[in-house]
Amino acid sequence: MSPAALTTDEARDADIESLQRDDIPESTKELNHETEIPTLENAMVQVDKIDAALPAVRDLEANDKEMDDLADIAINTFDELMQLGKDAEERFAGEIFSNAARMLDTALTAKTNKINKKLKMIELQLKKQRQDQIAAKEQASGQIEAPIDGEGVVLSRNDLLDEINKLNIESES
Repeated sequence: MSPAALTTDEARDADIESLQRDDIPESTKELNHETEIPTLENAMVQVDKIDAALPAVRDLEANDKEMDDLADIAINTFDELMQLGKDAEERFAGEIFSNAARMLDTALTAKTNKINKKLKMIELQLKKQRQDQIAAKEQASGQIEAPIDGEGVVLSRNDLLDEINKLNIESES
């Protein structure tokens, strides 16, 4: 039969039959979350190593605990979603695995934010130490005089202007 003699239904059926699974690119056949998940897990391990290597920063314990709790919840949810995805029908598994990957990403983000905050605090502490060292060195060499202790008085703007005018009048006379 010639292609012109085929009806639209027959032509569509012929097109569908001509498509083979091998013609479909590998990336569209199935989503391979297995390669993506170990990469994220490796990143989590690296983040934990960096976190352990950083010195303890003062006044961050509460934030550290919150970020660790958030990461733990996300990892537990990831594990539950992975188990659910393995038990679910194939048509729903992709979305479940996608959400599981987001949970792992959330855990990684929490750990990364925790480390970034520690690094920023360490950087600020180092800058303060450096500034203190420079000030002590300059004070020891005599470049900077020691701060002068004095007394202060709280005045309104008008009172201050009156005092300045009195000083100007006294200096002119």
